[in-house]
This record gives sequence, C-alpha cells and structure tokens, in this order.
Amino acid sequence: MAGVSGLAIALSVGAATASAQTAPQDDDATQVDEIVVTGFRASLDAALGIKRREAGVVDAIVAEDIADFPDLNLAEAVQRIPGVSIDRDAGEGRSITVRGLSSDFTRTRINGMEAQATTGGSDSSGGANRGRGFDFNVFASELFNSITVRKTAAAETEEGSLGATIDLQATRPFDYDGFTLAASVQGGWNDLSDSYNPRGALLLSNTWNDGMFGALVSVAYSERDLWEEGFSSVRWAPAAAPGSSNSGGFCSPLGVTPQNPTNSTANGTTATACATGVARPAGTAENIAAYNTANQAGVFIPRLPRYGRLTHRQERLGVTGAFQFKPDDQTVASLDILYSKLDSTRQEDFLQSLSFSRNAAAGGQTQIAVRQAAVENNALVYGVFDNVDVRSEQRYDELTTEFTQVNFTLEREFTDTLRGKFYIGRALSEYSNPVQTTVTLDRQNVQGYSFDFRGNPNTPVINYGFDVANPANWGWRDVSLGTTVASLPRSEIRLRPNGVTTTFEAVSGDLEWDARDWLTLKAGVNGKTYLSDSYEFRRTDETVVPALPAGTTIASITNLLTGFGANLIPGGTASSWVRPDLNALASLFNIYCNCNTGVAGGDFSLTSITNGNARGGNRTIEENDFAYYVQADFNFDVGNIPVRGNVGVRKAYTELIAKGYSSTAGGSRVRGENTYDDTLPSLNLAIEPMQDLIVRFGAAKVMARPQIGNTLAGTNYLVPTTSLSTTGPNFTASIGNVNLEPFRAKTYDFTVEWYFAPESLLSFAYFYKDIDTYIQIVRQDLPYTALTGLNPSAFDPAFCTGVCSGSTVFQLTSAVNTEGGPLKGFEISYQQPFTFLPGILQNFGIQANYTRVQSEIDYCNDALCTTFVTNDLINLSPEAYNGTLYYEDERFKARVSASFRQAYLQNVPGRNGNFIEGKNDTLNWDASASYNLTDQISLTFEGLNLTDEKNHQYVGDDSRQSTSVYHHTGRQLYVGARYRY
Repeated sequence: MAGVSGLAIALSVGAATASAQTAPQDDDATQVDEIVVTGFRASLDAALGIKRREAGVVDAIVAEDIADFPDLNLAEAVQRIPGVSIDRDAGEGRSITVRGLSSDFTRTRINGMEAQATTGGSDSSGGANRGRGFDFNVFASELFNSITVRKTAAAETEEGSLGATIDLQATRPFDYDGFTLAASVQGGWNDLSDSYNPRGALLLSNTWNDGMFGALVSVAYSERDLWEEGFSSVRWAPAAAPGSSNSGGFCSPLGVTPQNPTNSTANGTTATACATGVARPAGTAENIAAYNTANQAGVFIPRLPRYGRLTHRQERLGVTGAFQFKPDDQTVASLDILYSKLDSTRQEDFLQSLSFSRNAAAGGQTQIAVRQAAVENNALVYGVFDNVDVRSEQRYDELTTEFTQVNFTLEREFTDTLRGKFYIGRALSEYSNPVQTTVTLDRQNVQGYSFDFRGNPNTPVINYGFDVANPANWGWRDVSLGTTVASLPRSEIRLRPNGVTTTFEAVSGDLEWDARDWLTLKAGVNGKTYLSDSYEFRRTDETVVPALPAGTTIASITNLLTGFGANLIPGGTASSWVRPDLNALASLFNIYCNCNTGVAGGDFSLTSITNGNARGGNRTIEENDFAYYVQADFNFDVGNIPVRGNVGVRKAYTELIAKGYSSTAGGSRVRGENTYDDTLPSLNLAIEPMQDLIVRFGAAKVMARPQIGNTLAGTNYLVPTTSLSTTGPNFTASIGNVNLEPFRAKTYDFTVEWYFAPESLLSFAYFYKDIDTYIQIVRQDLPYTALTGLNPSAFDPAFCTGVCSGSTVFQLTSAVNTEGGPLKGFEISYQQPFTFLPGILQNFGIQANYTRVQSEIDYCNDALCTTFVTNDLINLSPEAYNGTLYYEDERFKARVSASFRQAYLQNVPGRNGNFIEGKNDTLNWDASASYNLTDQISLTFEGLNLTDEKNHQYVGDDSRQSTSVYHHTGRQLYVGARYRY
C-alpha cells in the first residue's frame, strides 16, 4: 500500500513468502533479506529474496514497487518484470504478454484463486473481452501488495498456462505489526483533454489479542477524463480484385474501357461505367490514366479513411477486506474479500468516407469516379474522387464492470512434519454495456473528395469536398426515400446493448509431509467450475430511421465538434465538423423505449435470439475441471554444492459444454460437448555451485484451454454455431468448433543468477517452448456458393434470397487446430544500487532487463488449410526492454522509467486480402518523485506517457505497411500527498 514504509513491507512480505516455501532458506539468503534499507530499495530487495528462494523461475514486485511506480494499474506495474509487455486501451494498461504469449495463454490468480476480469474497450484495442484474457485495468494497483510471475510450471500449480501464472496478493492484517494507517490523495491533469481528476487511497489495519485476530480494509478511488484522437482506416482492401469485399473496382470515366488489360478481365473484373444520373469527370486522358492507376490489380485502398475523437470518462472504485484468525501457533484462517467497480463512458465521433468500404452490391466503390491517383508500394496514397459518400458518425457506450471475489483459506500444522491447507472461493465478473448506440449523418455523391498520404502516411490530408462544419450540407436519409434508392446509404440508428458474466468457483485441498530432513512430499486435489455467459441485443433493421418531423432541421439534431487534432493533423484537414447530437435524437424519436413507436422507421424494439445479427452474441460456456497432483520437494548437498527443487506430475480432466444460437438454420439453439485430459509432468532444479550463484533448470508439459471468443473478429471459437450477416454493406459468416483441442507444449528453462552484491542481481535466462498444438483463426473471402459447399445445412441458398446472391462475397471466419511451432528466447536482467560510488552518486541505482523472443508458426492461408504461411506468433514482440534509474536519500526519491515493446503481429493472415495486421513499436516514458516533509507526510509527483506515445497499427505485407490506426491520448500528470502511521 502506498502509505506503508518500505522496510515494514519488505520484512512482512519476505516473512510471508518464506513461510510458504518448503525449501529452507540458507543463511546467506536470509542475510541478504535482512539488509536494513527503506523505501523503493527495500521493495526491490524483498523481490530479490522471493526470486532467490524459489525452486522455479519467478519474478516478483512487492509493496512500494507498485505504489511508488508511476502506474495507474496492475498491468503497468507488472510490465517492469523481464519478459512482460502490455497492451493499452485509452492510454492505460489493459492486458499482458509474457515471453511472447498473450493473455489467452496466461493464468491470473487473485489471492490464490484463478479469476477473470472483463472490460469493454474501443474496437482498435480489441473491443469487449469475451475470452479468457484478464483485463488488469479493472483494478487499482493500491489494492495489492505483491505480484508474482511464475514462469515455470510445477505440479502443485494449477494447469492452464503456456506463458506464466500471475499471482496477485491483496494485503492482509498479519502482514503488519499492530495498527497501520496509510492514505494518499492526488490530482491528475491530462494535457490533451485539459481535464483534471482526483485519485485517492486509504488503508486501515489492526491486530488484537496478541496477534490472534486481525482485520484490514483498503479503498482506492480514481477518475479519468481524456481524449483519444487520431486517424484510422479500418484496414485497407484491394482496389479491384476477384473475391474481395470491394470487387468491382472504381467506375470508368464516361464508360471508357481501360486500355491496360491487367485492369479489366485479366483480374476477374470488368470495367463499370459510372452510374447514370450522377456527376462524373470529363473523359480526358488524365482521368483514364488515373482510373488505370487506381484500379490496377494488387493496389490497396483505405476502406474507411477517417479522423476521430474518442471521449473517455472513467470512475474506478476498489475495496478489499481481509480477516485473519490465529487461535494457536499451528492454525491460521483467512477470509479475503475483494470488490472492484469500473464505470466508464466512451463517445466516438468520426468523420469518414464510407464508399471505399462498401461492396458493389451496396453501391459502393463501383460508383466512385477517379480524377487523379498516385500509387506507392502497391497502396493508393493519393486520389481525387467524385461520387463519394461522406458520413459523420457518433457512437456512445456506457460500460460497467463489477468484480467480486470471496475466498476462505485454512492452514494447519497437524504435527511438526505434517501440514495441510484448504481453500474455497468464488469470483464473479459482471461486464455490462447497457447502452451502445450509433447514429449517422450522410452526404451522398460528393464531388472532389480527396485524400493524400504522401508525406503523411499516418495523418493524411483529407479534403471532403464541402464545408463539413455547416449543418446545411448534411442530410438525414430516412425511410421515406423508399426502395428506389436502396443502394444508397441511409442514416442509421444502431442499438446494441450487450454483456458477459464470468464466474469461477474453486475448491482445493493440499497436504505436505516432511518425510526426511531433505525431502517433503506433497499431494492435492483441485476442483473448478468456469462459467461464461454472454448476451447481445440489437434493433432488427438498423438502417431504417424515421423522417424528421416538420420544422425539425439538421441543425436542431446536431452540434459541432471543435478543436480537433492539435499538433497532429496536417494543414488542409478539417478540425471541426458537424456531428449527430445523440441526446437530441434520443428525445426526438424515443429511441430507448424498446418499442415500436408506430411511426414509419420508428421500430426501436430490441431482440436477441430472434435477431439473426444478434444471435451470435448469445452463448454460454461451462467448463468443469478436476485435477490432482503429487510432488516431491528436495533440498540437499552434493559434496559442498546445495541442490534443491521439485519433481512431480499433475493429472487434469476437462469437461466442456458450449451452448449458443446460430443465425442460420432458423436461429436454432446449438449445444456441443467435449472432454479431454492431460498428464503434465514437471521438474524444477536449483543448484548453487558457488556462493551467490544459482543455476536453475526447468522442464514441463503444459497446456492452455482454447479461447472462448475472438474479440477482434466477434467470433465464437468453441460454440458450434454458424452465423451469417446479410445486412451489409460487408457480409460476414463464421463457424464455431467445440472439438478444438487445447494448446499443448513442452517447455524448457535454463537460468543463471548471480547475486554479486547486496540488493544486486545479474541474470541470464534461456527458454524454449515446443508448441505441439495451436489454434488459429482463419479468414477467407468466399462467394456464398462456396459457403454452401462447406456446410450445406448451415448455409442454405434460401438465406441469401432478396438480400444477396450466390456470387455475393462473404468473409468467413473459423477456428482450427494446427501444429504450432517452436518459441525460444532469452532474458537478461541487471539490478544494483550504486552504493560503491562516492558522495551523492551512491544514492542512485538501476533496474533493467532485456528480452528477445523468436517463433515460427505455420498459419492457414485459407478456410480449408490447404496452404500455409510462416510468420511470428501473434502478439509476440521479438524484442522488449525496460529500465528504471532511481535516486533515494532520507527525504527525496525520484525515478525515471522506460518501457519498450517492438512491433508485433495481431492477425495472420490479415483481413481483406492483407498478409498481416500488426502494431508498431512503443516506447513509454514515466517518472515519479516524492519528498518527505516529515516521517509521516510526503509530497508526490507522477508523470505518465511523457512523450505522448502513439497507438500505431498497420496492415499490409513485407513491402507495404499501411496505417490502420494512429491515435494518441496525451500526457498524464499527478501531484499529491501521502500520510502514513
């Protein structure tokens, strides 16, 4: 906790950890832990003590590591550990990757029990988490006093991870000696949104009756208001390619057939004359050349080029309660209660051109005439166009996550050699998105629209061809237009409330017997039930809206977004535009009535399993797991060389029941079952060939259960449903697979640790993971006739009647097992206080690490896995490093931290014909400082994201990286004070 002294934390955490270890501490290790230091140095030293005593490969953060780092939440704290990288949402750490393996391969335990915390996010950060990953931004870092990352497996550690097991431990009253009070308060400021927010924490703890009973409560509260601004394209797609969602290409000037044969029938398309009755350029040679340039095979165009602002508002409350009872020296009972609530709203305002995204059937790209064009690296980087439809879109989300966990632990020493532990607990995560509303305004057939990425690959110059800040230039296209213009876009009102509830219930029992002075035998059983229940509602027809009442103008249902893009957008790009006023429209049309208002286009009834577009979001996953293990811990000398470790085997059984609704076959309810079992042997060995030098070796078989849902593609992995979206403008389909086998791997670890001085470490770790089975998402653009061939009963030709045809292109998404591949890498860590330097320099110190990871995975290149491409594992950064330079004296403390993560892949193959989708390098700089006014009061300063690092995502191939997202959230500063007693 922020307000507790580093010495007290170091000693209490060190003692608690030591009691949990079966291997006795040697005198030298104990001596290192007892060095009397305070503050940040003490917490670093305590973490080294944990690492040194463990038999396996472990890294830890304790106490002031979290509270004093400039970190908003647990993800940003844990990224300081070697091999750990994070992903952010709205500028805040959300999920983690360990040694190249994403959160789907990493188990997180809170107070000893596996749990899952789920939040919603922007689409570019993965949207709502409906999978197994843990969202760390649900919790404030002040609620916990230690994080332990277990990188090697042991039989006694529950199965379910290929990467690591992360243990989060909340504070307990027996961690402190008697009465403890700590409090902190801070004020925050963001330089992009120019907003101010509070943040505070409080801890109260005490023990009574000579330490027989203890109680603790802690509270953390924070608010955040920020903007996220930038450019996005929502991927790039082929300008004219057979089988793509943009098939048909641009329309030809005055119907002139292109002279370059590669632009006509050779690539499977034919020239399409510009639509009759709409403006088009003169048929000059320049226009024909521009058409040929833009429409050639192999050229990619931005699907939805747009600028936008996301306005985030967040309130986070966390509460912990811990009660401990020690009736005698042999018994300890602990009751832990954890509650966290994350309330947030997000408003997204985008100004975009949608014609490039719509397929030919929706009157999209085939109506666009090209005046001028330039291509670089197979990307259309400049163009002037006619007949472009422009849209102003506003989406508003209300999001709530409530997490509650209650667990009871009973530890008993039956004799001097026999000990036992019983555990029971329940964790509930309830994520709700009760309001997800999108409203759009359109302007059709804009002449002279242009974009220019030349010299601005991340922030193009966009000229919309009209004054986007004038309400008179926008239209509300409603149901009164009738069917004669069905191919043209209409204004939309989308209502899509959704949510997911995740429940873990666990019980376990463990016994330990000291069979010899050097040998401890362990055995235990674990039972766990995992339940994930997801729901979604939608309007039946989101593209039908009521007409504006008489006397209502566009100005009365809109307002103006201003001040966009400071220090971001190039000259010539709009910094203000008209946007829908959601509150005005909600009041005007009563859109939240969940009823049919009786007005044409005014059906705002919400449906779920009866709505083909919403059925896929309604599913239930139930998983019953049972496991038992036996393990031997040993600690002896071979000659004068200490040897310790453990060897054991774990047997795990899994029963899966998956239920959902297909959007095809009449929306039938689907149920699937699967069972499998795994035998998981493990070995951890620690040898100390000389004083202060430890050599470790680990080997194990490990497994991770299949993902539940793909947050990027909206796909159910495990529920054996089929879905079909036929509302356009882009058509999608998916197939679930309940028979997926889990991820399985053999892992090997070799580590050398040199504790060359007090509070110091130099270490090298090599790891190798042979991934035997892997799960991939495959995507392919296929005509509907191909879908019926894959699954005739699920994709009946009648489903397309009236809305599509056999040649309509659908993007099919499905999950399959593949062979996987090797993953290998190494970590280097260095930590030392500079006490050997003279004068003031001895108050400095450093903590730094570097990680290098390599992988080769063969990815399916088509829906049937008949061809493959080889590339890095998804979410794996080949290089990552972080470092902290700190200064500490009796009154003043300061730190500067940097965290680098190299570019990594997000999808292979990419969507819309791209080979890859990925995210570019990130380098985040943070700083903090504090000054002790008295022994109890200190002033604090924290600076986060000091360089305003961008979220830069891309799509393309080895020669082309086209920007899909380029957003920033600004710098965050906090000033405040702490009190401790």
